[in-house]
Amino acid sequence: MPDPAPDAVPVPDVPGRAGAARGTSTGSADVTDILPAAAAAAVPYPARTPAPRTGSRAKSSRTRATSPGSSEAKTEAEVQPEAGAGAAAMPYGLPGKPLARGPFLWGLTAALGVLTAWGLAQALVSSRSVIVLIVVAAFLAVGLNPVVEALQRRGLNRRWAISIVFLGVIAMFVLFGLAIVPPVSQESSDFARAVPGYVQDLLANPTIKQLDADYKILANFQTYITSGGLGATVAGGILGAGAVVLDAFFSGFTLLVLTLYFLGSLPAIKEYMLLLVPTTRRPRTRAIGDEILAGIGGYVAGNVLISVIAGALSWLFLTVAGAKYALALALVVAVTDLIPLVGATVGAVLVTAVGLLQSVPLGIACAIFFVVYQQVENYVIYPRVMSRSVDVAPAVSVIAALFGGALLGAVGALLAIPVAAAVALIVREVVLPRQAQL
Repeated sequence: MPDPAPDAVPVPDVPGRAGAARGTSTGSADVTDILPAAAAAAVPYPARTPAPRTGSRAKSSRTRATSPGSSEAKTEAEVQPEAGAGAAAMPYGLPGKPLARGPFLWGLTAALGVLTAWGLAQALVSSRSVIVLIVVAAFLAVGLNPVVEALQRRGLNRRWAISIVFLGVIAMFVLFGLAIVPPVSQESSDFARAVPGYVQDLLANPTIKQLDADYKILANFQTYITSGGLGATVAGGILGAGAVVLDAFFSGFTLLVLTLYFLGSLPAIKEYMLLLVPTTRRPRTRAIGDEILAGIGGYVAGNVLISVIAGALSWLFLTVAGAKYALALALVVAVTDLIPLVGATVGAVLVTAVGLLQSVPLGIACAIFFVVYQQVENYVIYPRVMSRSVDVAPAVSVIAALFGGALLGAVGALLAIPVAAAVALIVREVVLPRQAQL
């Protein structure tokens, strides 16, 4: 009897393969039919050797092979879109390596950086006058803000408080102009009327006569007048003086407008600046900022009070001494006293020189008065007024005023002390505690 049929051997299902047994096969199935079918099921498509990459990918001319009789055989037209996908995205080929940063590229970058920094420096130098006006306006707004807040605490609206303070500032400028302009105009007119007498006195002098006989001074002067040189010089001087006056008027008007805007929007500016600080640090930053602004406001108020005291006492002394234009000279002392360190000395020298022109005893009396008053101001008035506003060591004040004067002149000297107080506060409240924790 024949042997029983061996166990059924599963034959992989190969689509489209003719004569392949599905399901099971009997012993009559040839082994040559089973092994190729299993190999075809494991690897449905033969492996391809990758083509070498070039600048543009070559199109495959070979049809993807499948098992014999398969309906999924792909022609060259069907394979071409898959091979050309990258070429469609990069029609000019694959990108190459980035350029090496050689010495030329480093030099070019450095030169561009230097040119940019130089351009920014030139822009800052060109706009120096505008920057000074903005800084001074902000300083004055911060200094006037305590007065505005004091009026607000009395029940006034901020707009009305700003209007009252600003009207007071304008009134001070008007008073200064009314006190200074008439004396200057009167003295100029008197000098112009006295010039012919001065000329006659010079001509009567024997030394002048001898010099005129030797060097023809009067003849040369007459030729200079008739040739038009004197007229051109005088016209140029008048135009230059007019330009200076117009520029000063424009700068003063711009300063007043900027101060008004800064004073009106100071709370909004403070809140906006706090938005630049991280949320966790805003309370401490707000407290330090309020302390700095309070110190600047106190310094401005104290400095103005000291200047008012100096002007009032000077006016009282000059009136009793019988000096001409006592109010104008007192205002000069008050304005120059605003400048730290040298302001009071400059005002005293000017008033003393004017007193000497009037009479020698008046000039000596002015010198004695200002020497005594400056001692009282430096050791009695100034410490008591400034003790509640700024806390700066005397040496630091002197150094700050010197640096400020060297950088921005009188304006820099005026701003130096409150800036030094602000820096000292930041160092005391921020830097030193952080150093203590290390």
